[in-house]
Parts: sequence; C-alpha cells; structure tokens
Amino acid sequence: MNILSSLHFPNGSLMKNRFMLAPMTNKQSFEDGSLSEDELHWLTMRAKGQFGMVMTCASHVQLVGKGFERQLGIYDDFLIEGHKRLVSNIQSYGSLAVIQLHHAGMRSPFDVIGEKAVCPSTLEKYNARALSLEEVIQLRDDFIAAAVRAQQCGYDGVEVHGAHGYIITQFLSKKINERTDEYGGSLENRCRILYEIVEGIREACSPSFLLGVRLSPERFGMELEEMQIICQQLIDSGNIDFLDISLWDSFKYPEEEAFQDKPLLDYFTTLDRKEVKLTVAGNIRTAEDVIKILNSNVDFVSIGRAGILHHDFPQKVIENPQFVPIATPVSKAHLQNEGLGKDFIEYMQRWQGFVLEED
Repeated sequence: MNILSSLHFPNGSLMKNRFMLAPMTNKQSFEDGSLSEDELHWLTMRAKGQFGMVMTCASHVQLVGKGFERQLGIYDDFLIEGHKRLVSNIQSYGSLAVIQLHHAGMRSPFDVIGEKAVCPSTLEKYNARALSLEEVIQLRDDFIAAAVRAQQCGYDGVEVHGAHGYIITQFLSKKINERTDEYGGSLENRCRILYEIVEGIREACSPSFLLGVRLSPERFGMELEEMQIICQQLIDSGNIDFLDISLWDSFKYPEEEAFQDKPLLDYFTTLDRKEVKLTVAGNIRTAEDVIKILNSNVDFVSIGRAGILHHDFPQKVIENPQFVPIATPVSKAHLQNEGLGKDFIEYMQRWQGFVLEED
C-alpha cells in the first residue's frame, strides 16, 4: 500500500495519508478541561508534521468521568472557544481534526473528581458505585451532546472511546457489568449503551460527520469472540466510518489459548468491513512497522510513541522507508523541541526508560 495515498471514509471525509496521531494522555490542559497553549502547540505541531488525522487526548463528557488531572474536556459549552482554536490550527495544515469522547467510569480517581467513581455495577476495588438507570440514560445523552458540541466546534469527527477499561468497556465486560436491567446480562444488553451512543451521534450530527469507535479486545474481562461480534454489528449498523482497535502490541498473538492459531490482528482484518475503515494501535514504531501493518489489510495506522518522539514522524517515514525513531531515553530538551509542554514531559517520566534522567 502506498502510505501517501489518500483515504476516503464512508461519510465523505478525505484523509490525505495513512497516518493518525493516536489519542494520548498528556495532562497539559487546565483543570476545568479548557484548552491550554501547551495542548494547542503539541497537537498543532503534529498536524504540521503531516499526520493525516490528528486526534485529541481522551476528552471527558461528564465531570464525574474525568480520568486524570488537567484533562481536556468537551462536557460544557464554555469549552467551545478553545476547541475552535484547536480545530482551526489542525485543519490549517490539511489534517482531519478528531476529538476522542471519553468517560473513565470506575477509573476516575477520587482525588480528581472529589467523589466516588461510577460504574455499571458497584465495585469496591475501585471505590466505585453503580449507576442508576436514570444516570445510564444521562451518560448516553451526554456522549451524544458532546459529539454535537464537537461538531459545533468545527471538528471533522469524533471517536467514541470504548477501550482500555473505561466506562464503555465496563458495560461490555461480563466480568465488571453485573446489572440486571436492559444494560446488563446478555451481550446484547451489555452492548446496548455503546450502540445507543453511536446511533444517537449519527442521528444528531450531519451525515458528513466522521464517526469512529475505539475498542480493545483484551484485558478488563474482554473476550475476543465477543469483541468480533461487537465490531461486526457496529459495521453492519451503517453508523460508523472507522474502527480503531487498540491491540497493545499489533504483532502479538491472543492471550486466550483457544485463539492462538494466528496473530491477534488477523481476527479484525478478516471482518466483513464493507466500507468501514480499520486502524490499529500498539507497538508501531518504525517505518518498517508502518509498512508491515498497512500491508496486513489495515487502512491507516495509529501512532503514539513515535509521534511523541518526532512531531513529523509521517514525513520522515514518507521520505525514508527505513526510518527508525531516535533511541530512548531522550532528553527533556528533545521533547520540548518536539512540542511537549512541561506537564507532558513530567508525565512521560513515568514511562520507564523514556526520558533521560538529568542532574
């Protein structure tokens, strides 16, 4: 596949190449969720570096769903002005601007939200209480309202974050979701909120609005066979334009013994995808990795770590099919030059062996 070739989504959006900046936690917005200059600079540099799609970090749709300090928010109209600036900057370089809609659920820390986290079911391990049925409906409606708000900001589209153990994952997981109403029990019921959110966004936003869903097939009680069913039903609904599958490692084999006959990625590239596009994330770090994944029947790649190290990773890969990112650990000065703010650099120091320890 030609990494420079453009990509047409079912909704009509055009992506100029096959590189997406993965949504990454960076802790450099303001506590109320409003955009900071550091966040603006970080994402603008990635658009300038030729990422065909620039996706924001996970952006919370409810205050009680905030997942980390200084998280970008999309839960209220007062945030619109900052998002409009961000969208304008990203699109000025010909990149698609997409915001990831997020709610942490049981993973919202008490010291961040100032109250017990919420979850489909009470979970003492996470100090989380069960949502009432009325609160489940409100959660659904707030995801949809956030998408409408994002469209008002000028975003090309949204991605619904259903991965990594956050609230939608919690509903999908039979291990976590112990509800006995229409949002728990059978797979159909556990999927209900995801499908209602997606359908609601598609109905509330224009047909030309780009809509994707991120899912992860392992951890937090996720089962590979169920995840395949969920993905196929999302595709068959005709409501989504792309699937974003976070594999942790795009080259690994499944953890479940019954499915170790082929790589984990193969269980998604063989879906009947119709016109829906597929991107995957996880351990795609070099030009060779990019080319290998795209040649595995994946439509575009989601780049995280390499996009932190090089704001222009796509440009470097396009120019050099043997490109390998700078070796880690890297200096704070390098990260600063690549557009990371002070808080983001501090956060990256938690990644073992990523930032050089300096006196």
